[in-house]
Formats: sequence, C-alpha cells, structure tokens
Amino acid sequence: LIRHSTYQQMRKDKQKAIELRQLGKSYKNIQNELGIPIGTLSGWFKNVTWSQEIKQRLSAEVSLTNHRALESMVKANKERWKKKYEEYQREAVQEFEKLKNDPLFLAGMMLYWGEGEKQKKSSFVRICNSEPAMLKIIYLFFIKTLKIPPEKIHAWLLLYPDLVDSVQKNFWSKTSGIPQDCFKKSIYIKGRSPRKRLSYGVCTIFISSRALKERMLKWIELYQNNLQSLALFY
Repeated sequence: LIRHSTYQQMRKDKQKAIELRQLGKSYKNIQNELGIPIGTLSGWFKNVTWSQEIKQRLSAEVSLTNHRALESMVKANKERWKKKYEEYQREAVQEFEKLKNDPLFLAGMMLYWGEGEKQKKSSFVRICNSEPAMLKIIYLFFIKTLKIPPEKIHAWLLLYPDLVDSVQKNFWSKTSGIPQDCFKKSIYIKGRSPRKRLSYGVCTIFISSRALKERMLKWIELYQNNLQSLALFY
C-alpha cells in the first residue's frame, strides 16, 4: 500500500513537472515549485525532444541576457571612469592656479613635458634620463610640491653588463635623492658600441596613478595655453 501510494505521488509529481516544462519552465523553476531534484528532472526529460528544444531556447535567452548584462556593465564602467577622469581634470585646473607661480612646480612640469610619458591610455607617470640632477628635480617635484608619499615612488635602472647593480643604485640614490629601497630590479642590456655608453646607465622613475596621470596631462595643457597667451604680447 505504501509503495502504491509513493508511486501514485511520483506520477502526480511527474505529470505536474511535465505541465510546467511544457510552459517553458527551467529545471530550477520546477525544482523551486515542486521540490523535485534537478537530477530527477534531467533524467525524466533527457530524451524528450520537445524538452530539449525548450532547453536550447532557455540557454539562448540566458546567453543573450548575460551578453546584455555584460554590455551594460561595460558601459556603466566606462561612464564611471569618464566621470572620474573629468573630476581629476577639474581638480588639476584648481591646483594649477595655486601652483603655477611655484618654481619647483614649473620646473617639474617643463621636465615632464619634455621627457615624461604622455600616453593617455597609460596610468603610469614615468620619466627616464641619464642625468641624475634632472631626476633629482623630478623627485623633489613629486614629494615636495605634489606631496606624493615616497613609498609610492619607484625607480629602476637600465645598465650595461659590466656595471655593478649595487654600485649604480648607490650612485643614483645619492645623486638623485631617491631612497635605495625604491629601486626595483635593474635591467641589463648589451650596447651596440663598447666605447660609447653611459657610465651609470639610465634611471627611470615612475608612479602608478591614474589620478596623477590625468592631472599631469591637464597641467601640461594649461601650461601650453599660458605660454601661447604670453606669446601674443611679443
């Protein structure tokens, strides 16, 4: 009697599941409504042609929904960063008015304008040179004028094979003021001519900051506009 009752209940559950499936419900929907395990439903409908067609349609709808959701997320992310960039640039305009008469600010901007990386897609504020005195000005510009924490500033050396890494780092640290613990692993290259080469290599100093990069580019633009305005008086 118990077995018969259980069998009858299974038949009723299966019939309800079939009705729901024919309405286009997913296994998950049917499970939530009837409490039937997804494995059981999969076994019931495994070789049923019309159920497989529903499965394909549901999969296509999920794929389309996910694609639209992804597109929406990408669009929202772009809009969010666009607003961020605009905010950074507005801040740069305000800061420029306060800093434009500071000699160290002007020196740093001129050097970066001439030697720094200005690619808009890059988040690196990066400048490299073989002159320690120039990088000393840039380093002071970062920590004194822009108040960048020293631990956010990094450097690395481009060296020839016969140069000793520790000796060169010590030299650059003393002459530029950049702490030795800011230096990353040096890169060694083989020069084209053994007679013409830089005795202490080339030093690159960089900061990874999208906010600072946007501000730097805006300051250069504003400085250019100022120079063009001054040129009209000559």
